[in-house]
Amino acid sequence: MFAKVKSTVFIDSLKFELSSDGDSPVRGILRDEKGFICSQVEMKGQKNNELVWRGLNNLPYGVYTLELTKGEEEVKMRLVKRV
Repeated sequence: MFAKVKSTVFIDSLKFELSSDGDSPVRGILRDEKGFICSQVEMKGQKNNELVWRGLNNLPYGVYTLELTKGEEEVKMRLVKRV
């Protein structure tokens, strides 16, 4: 697993810890419970192997599926947006 989310509950941003740095970008898709894409992002790793996906405050509260890809690797996890 190339990335780990610091918390599965979020309000307005998600913070990731990358297990390894590299030149390939990390692509993220956030889907709602019906499978519709709510937000997408493409980020490059930082020196401290930490990424922050900001601007999620306009999403409604609920359950989301996060799909992260980096090259051939893919990570999927369930997240909850709360107050």
